[in-house]
Amino acid sequence: GSRGNDGPPSNIRIVTRGSTSRGQTSMCGFGAILRADGEPIPDAWVDAIDARIAHRGPDGQGRFRDRVKPRGRPAVEVALVHRRLAVIDPDGGAQPMVSQQGRQPKEGLIAVVFNGCIYNHRELRRKLKAAGHTFVTDHSDTEVLIAGHRQWGNRLQEHLEGMYAYAIWDRKAASLTLARDWFGEKPLYHHVEADGEGVKLLIASSDAQAAAPPPPPPPPESKGLDAPELGRWVRQYLQLGYAWRGRTVSRAGMRVVNVEPSNPFVGGGSDPPSREPADPDEIERLIEQAVARRLEADVPLGCFLSGGVDSSLIAFFAKKHKPDLRTFSVQMPDPRYDESHFAQQVADQLDVDHTTLSVAANPAQDLVKLIRILGQPFGDSSILPTYWVSKAAREHVTVALGGDGGDELFAGYERYLAAPKLARYAQWLSRIPARLGRRAHPKSRLAKLGRLGAMARDYQALGVLATESIFTQPQLDRLLGAAPPADGFSPDVAAGDEDTLDDWLGVPRWDAGDDAMAALRLADLAGYLPNDLLCKVDTASMAVALEVRCPYLDRDLATALLATPIHRLVPGGQRKGLLRRIARRHLPAEIVDRPKMGFAIPIGRWFHTDFGGMRTLLLDHLRSADPFGPIHLERREVRRLIQEHMSGECDHGQRLFALMTLSIWAGVRS
Repeated sequence: GSRGNDGPPSNIRIVTRGSTSRGQTSMCGFGAILRADGEPIPDAWVDAIDARIAHRGPDGQGRFRDRVKPRGRPAVEVALVHRRLAVIDPDGGAQPMVSQQGRQPKEGLIAVVFNGCIYNHRELRRKLKAAGHTFVTDHSDTEVLIAGHRQWGNRLQEHLEGMYAYAIWDRKAASLTLARDWFGEKPLYHHVEADGEGVKLLIASSDAQAAAPPPPPPPPESKGLDAPELGRWVRQYLQLGYAWRGRTVSRAGMRVVNVEPSNPFVGGGSDPPSREPADPDEIERLIEQAVARRLEADVPLGCFLSGGVDSSLIAFFAKKHKPDLRTFSVQMPDPRYDESHFAQQVADQLDVDHTTLSVAANPAQDLVKLIRILGQPFGDSSILPTYWVSKAAREHVTVALGGDGGDELFAGYERYLAAPKLARYAQWLSRIPARLGRRAHPKSRLAKLGRLGAMARDYQALGVLATESIFTQPQLDRLLGAAPPADGFSPDVAAGDEDTLDDWLGVPRWDAGDDAMAALRLADLAGYLPNDLLCKVDTASMAVALEVRCPYLDRDLATALLATPIHRLVPGGQRKGLLRRIARRHLPAEIVDRPKMGFAIPIGRWFHTDFGGMRTLLLDHLRSADPFGPIHLERREVRRLIQEHMSGECDHGQRLFALMTLSIWAGVRS
């Protein structure tokens, strides 16, 4: 690739294998193995990771290995593997990127693998040059990580604005540094084997299954989960539909694989910068800044447009800075869930080049593919339309702006308004009959009232997380064959205390504290946003090699919003009221104030009609001889849920979807 004039060409070494297509990575996938027990890393382990992440980067691949012998300790060996999708600096080289030496001899070899995009990389490059660092690539954001690590060490993250996950190998320190962006836009799963003397084996990857010890068998001291541990994990998954705190399970010996924590607002990182609450003018400036930061790309870039307030405001500011902006919406197969006409209305208002994408919906086939890619069960059926719109948009662009994070940071969900009522009146609301709304449409008022009663009955056990549970606690007790807890038992758990959140039968609980709405938003930032929404977007988009950027997750914007009292975000009790006030300055009221539809599919109806083979897929899995592999669930209860749904007695669509993906995952063999 082309080299700048800032340093010696030998300073950066790109280790490649196989494809030699041009492209410095942005969105991609990687794996890293550190072994500190003196034993070599088997080639089969590296090959297994490479195979799992291959779909994430079609433009090239590379590997790097190194081995050092610290004084008085066993040899330490590292292996890095990378798959790339070229977005920024196409001539900048491939990964792993290796710098042989820094400003002085004591700054030895540094190697990095990286997934994501550093939006302020040009600003950081200028600062690092002023500090004496040299650069070889023209404008690679990956090279900024190398110089930044030399300059700031483990405080590098404090200087980064972007979505990212990376692993940095420092030969002199014989250390591997892992990091992930604040909100978890980019996944970073890891598995650790350690003894009293420290870490012996660390495996990290963009992929959950790749982060578990692959064949050949892991070291003898590596043990799988016992039955109670597995039961707790299953209960957590079925309660919420995603891996709570990112703790998923590998099929290889049923070992826990964790997500590297990073969100400073809910524990697991440095405290966010303190600041005064922002006014609407400041919030608008920060939204525009966030959008502008995410418009750099050396490949075609567009914007998802649903016609809702979040994406419409992003499109407005993107058009301001990129006059040739292209926007995309998807025409859903069910008219009741189709927002494409709203998107066209916004596009006409903004005068952008808009395309309504038609999708080839093969839900049963696509779902099996996505669960195989994801490597874990997943209870959010909107992963399917997210995949369809990503696949259709990829025919036109390589990068797309999305609106994820807006509902969490601006308090846009109905459950945010319900949380204070639950915290105050749970005892009274629990008297709502359990059968109320069972036959009603899921979006009807009667169905919502019935769900409110179920939330109230679970509130003592779950706190504000009762507002987003898929299964109720009695349903989980029946599914797992567990005896219900003693009456009145409810641990006192403070929001963010992850050491005790999972102690009680594996049930995630989040206390309301003094402000139930604010507590629920923090719970969403800790759990729902990274482990459901962002996991969904990353999986669906990377399945087709599309990069999705989320302006609402900008650190400056998020810091301002989280410093602002939540009641100022919902003036007059209007969800997302502050954002709507800003949007009304630039968009017609009929766009800003229309009811939120959400990116959903009628999964319950599809199970009835067998649309796209979904009923067949459901019954083939849940009525099979061994539907959940090593996981024990009461077959009688599963059959009861199917019968009630198919007879129309109750809509169990989302519950059956969560069970079905658990069964698909249990049966998939990588």
